[in-house]
Amino acid sequence: MFLYKNTKNINGFTLMETMVTIGIFSILALGTSALMKDIITNTRQENFSIENADRSRFAAFNFINEIRSASIGVDGSYPITQASSSQIIFYSSYGNKNSLVNKIRYFISDSKLKKSVIEPSGNPLAYNPSSEIITTVATDIKNDSTPLFYYYNSDYDGNYPPLNQPVNINSIRYVKINMIILKQNSRNSTDTFNINAGSSIRNLKTNLGS
Repeated sequence: MFLYKNTKNINGFTLMETMVTIGIFSILALGTSALMKDIITNTRQENFSIENADRSRFAAFNFINEIRSASIGVDGSYPITQASSSQIIFYSSYGNKNSLVNKIRYFISDSKLKKSVIEPSGNPLAYNPSSEIITTVATDIKNDSTPLFYYYNSDYDGNYPPLNQPVNINSIRYVKINMIILKQNSRNSTDTFNINAGSSIRNLKTNLGS
């Protein structure tokens, strides 16, 4: 018996069609890969931005607690020894397990907020500069010409203007920190956010009228 086989219904791809299909899939794969890379990169940047914000808020929180507890140093130094727009040096026992009064310095260096601590040592107790420990507490600081620290006297009511530089340290009753932080929530981002916090100096409250 003779059987007739209809070959018109047999489907297939020519070499050209196969190459075109592979090209299309390659383009789609590259596009998907680039999209996933951007998503992963942006997610990492977003997470970094959140972590940086939390770290900066924690630094401000610590600073406020330390300045609130500012007191006379073990060597008889006044609670605040320097008060410039970008650096402050004061004495505080906040967070010290031994309840000793540390010499603390906050300052900006290379767009970083750094903290220096000198614990008193020796007999009699004194602050040895060689024992200074410096740590970075916040990064991507973009204050530039904007002051990092503001100082107020006993007239401060929330709206009173800060003291002019150079500040008379004996007049300081309230200190405010103002950090301008680069968000870095995306590549090439120039957006910033502010962290503001302030506190009166508890041990100087009795001298508000002076």
